[in-house]
Amino acid sequence: MSIWWSLHLRREAASVPLARRLLLGTMETAGVDPDVCYDLSLALSEACANAVEHGDGAAEEYRVTAFIDGDTCRIEVTDSGPGFQDRPSGPGPHDRSPRTEPAVPRRHTPAPAQAEHGRGLFLIEALTDQVRYRNRTGRRGAVVSFDKILKWREGALLQMP
Repeated sequence: MSIWWSLHLRREAASVPLARRLLLGTMETAGVDPDVCYDLSLALSEACANAVEHGDGAAEEYRVTAFIDGDTCRIEVTDSGPGFQDRPSGPGPHDRSPRTEPAVPRRHTPAPAQAEHGRGLFLIEALTDQVRYRNRTGRRGAVVSFDKILKWREGALLQMP
């Protein structure tokens, strides 16, 4: 069984907990282990907060798409901000997908403990199994996608074989 959903959310702080609760409800209903649910929901919250903060002032929304397929969950957050300044547009050697050669993943250095900002990408990397960053092809914006291998609760109804 596969589950997927996509949201177009307003670029406002109130959208972050909405996306998080929808993801948590979906994973809990599917029977995903609570610790994995927590890690993914925190990673999603960080990605959404970045889209809200760094999205283009003229763009009023961003998009979240989540897929649960077999034992993997993939989440993608797309905004219309300035993008990653050191990344080319579109797929490239920084992506790791079945169609490209594996690349050395980019790791972010955490912000100092007293900093109010700068921990989001570091947290996403720490909480998930694989992270990809890219700029949108042919338009402004960034795409952050991340995967996590799922564990299932004992006796989960929708547990994948």
